Amino acid sequence: MSDHHTHHHADHDHGEDCGHTAIKHGDHVDYLHDGHMHHPHGNHLDEHSIDVSDANPDDCTSGHDCSGHDSDHVHGDGCGHEAVPHGDHTDYLVDGHLHHQHGGHCDNHGAIETV
Repeated sequence: MSDHHTHHHADHDHGEDCGHTAIKHGDHVDYLHDGHMHHPHGNHLDEHSIDVSDANPDDCTSGHDCSGHDSDHVHGDGCGHEAVPHGDHTDYLVDGHLHHQHGGHCDNHGAIETV
């Protein structure tokens, strides 16, 4: 038995020209779709998330310069940035790194590589 989380989504095949943001995740590519990270695997999609790590911490960084959006911007559903599962929460992709709404500021949860 493995810890294998799947997502069945029959109306769309993810791949190089599918139109969703592709991100490098370890040794493979995942696709951001409706707040999920999908990895095509056989006849289904695996659900992935960015691990909390030294490269992608979940710490508070209240002094982070949030370039890429106005200072009064609030991340959440409909904010215009793509949602990215990170650990046990959701971050938002802004200029190649993860922003996490935290009180009156957003934290920098590290860079991710889009491909």
